Amino acid sequence: MKLKTIRSLSLSARLRWGGFTTFAAMRYRNYRLWFIGQALSLMGTWMQSVAQGWVVYQMTGSRFVLGAISFAGTIPTLFLMLPAGAVTDRVSRRALLLWTQTAMMVCAFILTALTVTGALQTWHVALLSFALGVANSFDAPARQSLAVEMVEDRRELMNAIALNSTMFNLGRVVGPAVGGIVLAALGPAWRFGLNGLSFLAVIGALLGMHLPRHPAIPSREPLTRQIATGLRYVLTNGPVQIILSLLGISTFFGFSYSTLMPAYAADVLRVGETGLGWLTASVGIGALAGSLTVASLGRVLRKGRLLMAGSFLFPTALLGFAFSRSFTLSLVLLAVVGFGFVLQNTTGNTIVQLLVPDQLRGRVLSVYTLTFFGTMPFGLLLIGSIAQALGPTAGVAIGAAVTLVYALFTLLTRPVLLELTVEPLPAS
Repeated sequence: MKLKTIRSLSLSARLRWGGFTTFAAMRYRNYRLWFIGQALSLMGTWMQSVAQGWVVYQMTGSRFVLGAISFAGTIPTLFLMLPAGAVTDRVSRRALLLWTQTAMMVCAFILTALTVTGALQTWHVALLSFALGVANSFDAPARQSLAVEMVEDRRELMNAIALNSTMFNLGRVVGPAVGGIVLAALGPAWRFGLNGLSFLAVIGALLGMHLPRHPAIPSREPLTRQIATGLRYVLTNGPVQIILSLLGISTFFGFSYSTLMPAYAADVLRVGETGLGWLTASVGIGALAGSLTVASLGRVLRKGRLLMAGSFLFPTALLGFAFSRSFTLSLVLLAVVGFGFVLQNTTGNTIVQLLVPDQLRGRVLSVYTLTFFGTMPFGLLLIGSIAQALGPTAGVAIGAAVTLVYALFTLLTRPVLLELTVEPLPAS
């Protein structure tokens, strides 16, 4: 990696945000529709996610199976995310999202039917998780790339990205909190069914948008060559390399703690399914605060400092959570975990989006997303195996410690990252 790339960038590039407000992107009709529809859909997604983990753990009592189910849901990204990024640059992103969201809705209704009839088995959950992983491989790069089409002023792209994280974490707060009550009172089938219905909100939002017409230019270039072009851009861009390495380590070793949450709720903190909902919601509260913080800091020039602050805060709080035996303290620490993780990753996503040219956006964002989802399956299996052998505390603590050490290594070997600044690229 050439530090001259970052040093030159920090001296010449500046973010110039005029009239920036925390919710600047909301003044665009398309983005308002997207925010409302996607927020409602994500609430349902988080309701299902927490219920699914609880049901699987109750059926098997195995921490390893929790990791294996998550592995089944994320492994498709290893093979499909890069081709999906190239497809995203070739076709209408809205049309692609309509297909992926519909597929996810069908999977939710199938899970509901299996639960209602009492036919649900572990392999059903694994198969449906795999199907969702396939759909998400195409959904993620298209969803992230669509942000630039929903705001007319490119200078407000950072705000739109941060608000995307806000809606994600709003769903994480409301979904598990309400869903925990629904799970305890009515059972998991209701949560799965409500998730299926929630996809209608985002599908309706996509259909109601009036997006600028940027017809996809037919390309005779082989898909493999287009993928190689995106990879070449990533490998030759110093700031992107650093961001992807931090994200990859944080995901592989740190974020994998999430798969052990049902085991923590049941065996360590002994707070049951309602407590599991609040633990998950606590992460969302912190992440929501983090995303709003990033949305409000558009005038901060040195985005690298925000990136590193999140890279240290996330694993430090996670290490504390690993050894906590107090439910209240665990809620507080998980809120800090959520704040730090979203501070790191929303800032990183913003820097990448502001650097990448439009014609490469889908491919570069597919690499960015692959760094998260592609490393996660193996991290889930590793942490699940450690937890099965040594207990959930060891699984979370080891992952947090490795993440923290790598953040320190990055700071010591790449201190110029603290001076990193970027400016928005003009629309092509």
